[in-house]
Amino acid sequence: MNILNLRFSIKKGSLDKISEWESRMPLLLLGILAILSIVCFYIFYDNGLGLSYNDARSHLDIGRRVVEGLKPGLAQLGSVWLPLPHLLMIPTIWHDFMWHTGLSGALPSMLSFVATSLLIYFFLQKLGVGLSGKILGVAVFVANLNVLYLQSTAMTELLLLATMTAGMYELLKWSMDENFLNLIKSAFWIMLSSLVRYEGWFLLLYAAFLIIFIMVRKKGYKVTEGTLILFGTLAGVGILLWFLWNTLIFNDPLYFAYGPFSARTQQKQMELAGVLSTKNNLLLSLKVYLFALIYNSYAYNAVLGLIGAIVFFTDKNIKPHVRFAATVLLTPLIFNVLALFMGHSVLFIQGISGDTWFNVRYGLMMLPSIAIFAGYLVHKAKSLRVTIIGLFVFVIFFAFTNGDAVTIDDARVGSSQKNVSEVSGYLNTHAKNTKGFVLISAASHDAIIFSSGLPMKRFIHEGTGGYWESATGSPDRWARWIVVRTNDNNDLTWKSLSEAPDSISKYKLAAKYPFADVYELKKEYLAELITEPILGKQK
Repeated sequence: MNILNLRFSIKKGSLDKISEWESRMPLLLLGILAILSIVCFYIFYDNGLGLSYNDARSHLDIGRRVVEGLKPGLAQLGSVWLPLPHLLMIPTIWHDFMWHTGLSGALPSMLSFVATSLLIYFFLQKLGVGLSGKILGVAVFVANLNVLYLQSTAMTELLLLATMTAGMYELLKWSMDENFLNLIKSAFWIMLSSLVRYEGWFLLLYAAFLIIFIMVRKKGYKVTEGTLILFGTLAGVGILLWFLWNTLIFNDPLYFAYGPFSARTQQKQMELAGVLSTKNNLLLSLKVYLFALIYNSYAYNAVLGLIGAIVFFTDKNIKPHVRFAATVLLTPLIFNVLALFMGHSVLFIQGISGDTWFNVRYGLMMLPSIAIFAGYLVHKAKSLRVTIIGLFVFVIFFAFTNGDAVTIDDARVGSSQKNVSEVSGYLNTHAKNTKGFVLISAASHDAIIFSSGLPMKRFIHEGTGGYWESATGSPDRWARWIVVRTNDNNDLTWKSLSEAPDSISKYKLAAKYPFADVYELKKEYLAELITEPILGKQK
């Protein structure tokens, strides 16, 4: 009897140690992830990749224009890209180091990387997954060069993943315990995601559909109505504010959707050029996105996620309404395929749709879901656990040794990068120590503005109000240099100047490059040139 008690005590002590170890795991992960995030930022900045994406430089410029320029202010947030990523930069973007290193924009991505990784852990914990499954789930997300690269940049993908995953997690918790506090938390995070990218809008609609379906079956129509109002009021406030913003600033609540800088306008140009091949082609849309997903997550992980999803959705031990609520994890897949099919999005996969990469990072949106399903698979397939984890380590080892990151390829050589070094280098050499403004379209040449190293107040662009109106009407009075794509009416500077053909006659073509040309005011007209801000505070 004493021997049995001793064995029981030893076993109980071992279980207590395991339980104590697991309780400390989130804190340990937090420390590891924070260090990894900082190290990766430094590596990618040091090798020059941190600012390779043209969009990353544009995001940084938008944040900077809010605090510095000829017409600083919140109106510089614009109308196309949703505002939250740029608002988060404002506390730090004023510092030149934070702006030019990209750290101001990378900080939200880095924090989001850590948060998303921990959310995957808690998601699996809520599903009753053991330690090995939780660790593998986190590893699927963390041990991915595409994730580690994008978290080191000013891109918006990681912030979207964090807010969406948090919204999904709280929604799943609500489906399990019907605690309305969890539903309110879900609405809050989904509201934030709707201010990051438009995927968040679709998530809101899908979550509302899930709430209606679950509540009607369990509580009836009246309770469903109240629940939906509670959820929708908070979750939808971000979208409402965006409509209001566009109305107040641009006099059109749908300016972001139909304006000259909208994605719709860009896609129409691509359609006319014959490169929007996925529009009205559901099979090609599905194929293109699945390839993007596989390239971003690695094929082995994608297969694990697929099998794990099948195991999860057929698991009779999970309540039907919980399994139904968990379909929210599929929303990034549904949204992106629909967006490609409807022509609202464009994604090039080299050799499948186009001869280059473009927006291939969209495939990353499903990675947290893949990680969760893969972790669940490891939990359920106990006899195959060692094999699954062993093959995962093998795949990740070769992915890292081969530098397998399609997002880096897209940033370096795909259509998402713009080699503006010649133009920005010219401005840095000739304009840095010489007085005078540069007339340029920020919509077309934000990468040049950022890479030139010049202060934002040196540039007259379409967001500078009276300066832009005056400079496009009488450029020789305001602009010492003009950066423009000659004969391209998509360039707003050229379009404005071409309305008065003689306006550029006082300039000489100083430099001609593949991406843009630089015109410089002739010496005989310099005496009348305005070189300092004189319009004062503008309305």
